[in-house]
Amino acid sequence: MALSTIDPSTGLVVRTYEEHAPGDIEKRLQRATATFEEWREASPQQRANVLRAAAAELRGRKTKWASVIVEEMGKLVAAAEAEVEKCAFVCEHYAEHAGAYLAPEPAPSDASESYVRFDPIGPVLAVMPWNFPFWQVFRFCAPALAAGNVALLKHASNVPGCALAIESILAAAGLPEGGFQSLLVGPAAVAEMIRDPRVRAVTLTGSELAGARVAEAAGRALKKCVLELGGSDPFIVLADADVEKAAAAAVAARTINCGQSCIAAKRFIVEAPLHDEFVARLWAGMERLRAGDPRERATEVGPLAREDLVGELDRQVASSLAAGARLIGGGRRLERRGFYYSPTVIDGVGRGQPVWDEETFGPVAAVTAAKDVEDAIRRANDTPYGLGASLWTRDLERAARLARRIEAGSVFVNGIVKSDPRLPFGGVKRSGYGRELARYGILEFVNVKTVWVA
Repeated sequence: MALSTIDPSTGLVVRTYEEHAPGDIEKRLQRATATFEEWREASPQQRANVLRAAAAELRGRKTKWASVIVEEMGKLVAAAEAEVEKCAFVCEHYAEHAGAYLAPEPAPSDASESYVRFDPIGPVLAVMPWNFPFWQVFRFCAPALAAGNVALLKHASNVPGCALAIESILAAAGLPEGGFQSLLVGPAAVAEMIRDPRVRAVTLTGSELAGARVAEAAGRALKKCVLELGGSDPFIVLADADVEKAAAAAVAARTINCGQSCIAAKRFIVEAPLHDEFVARLWAGMERLRAGDPRERATEVGPLAREDLVGELDRQVASSLAAGARLIGGGRRLERRGFYYSPTVIDGVGRGQPVWDEETFGPVAAVTAAKDVEDAIRRANDTPYGLGASLWTRDLERAARLARRIEAGSVFVNGIVKSDPRLPFGGVKRSGYGRELARYGILEFVNVKTVWVA
């Protein structure tokens, strides 16, 4: 079966790739196993050199790699270039810090010497999504490779070109053949690969349904699993916030990657005294955004990545309006070729409406008014998800107290939620478990080994 690349800005097929046959997959698994025995013995400096070379390859051909991202999932060209830069940053971060992150730690006991060391575990399978097709792969593979593991990538079926590009980047950087391999297969092949004893662990970034399936397969195989799943992130604006700055940030937070981000702000919870002004400013900002070809640098809103995503977003909006929400503006598919949806603001949202209960992937901002601070925190936590949250207030001491009460893996005060190689990233509740990035991320796929010496 062929995998097709469809240009989201036109809806036209631009390239096809043949799936790997079972025999091809077997060869890649054999190669990964053999390469692991070599790569695990590489010194920290050797691994760091490969990561630094990968960063140089990313930056040196940034325009080329960004064009692949734009073609396959419709990201704005400037955003695609920034994504490539961020991938270089994460490679450099682990090149510099992996040695310290993985250094053996003394652990005094009744032994003459006892300590903890951190050893690689083997081939790790990564099941990755299309919305940040370079970044989400590199934020997994940079720490995994730095720890001495090897990586197998099952990328989303609509971004095979990105998968093969990343493989070529790491090969050009000097990673041994088999250290990182892309598997062009459909979702049905994932469970079988997880069952294979040569695959030692699995990580997934994706939907709640995909996460549940991978977690079930990993559980049956008794293998380590890290899941970074969906989010319905609250953007909380308290009555003492700078409403002008908060509204401007809200527009950016909702339209990053055309709203197709797990950590994009999705539910805007505004304390009553600022509600009306915030809504007016938010819609004014959304209405000004220019939709267009993602290759044109003046474009501010590009297409969604697939046709079905437009239909799903339209269903969520229509159902929410039918359930009592109020349309401020937008709320329709744009009449142009490609997979475009209008920037949209909906007010008066709440439980029982899809834009509140479900994750929305697109430029749709759902707003609700909170009576007071306690009501705002209650509404923020009124979700099965718990990935990130943004809190806007001038009272930083109160912000610190409230951050402890918000059920999320990250809380950003007076800022937009983002992932950063220096900070751990992940969620709670139905947003998954485990952490990526920083020291916590590199320790997810190592054997934390006690050594006791008499």
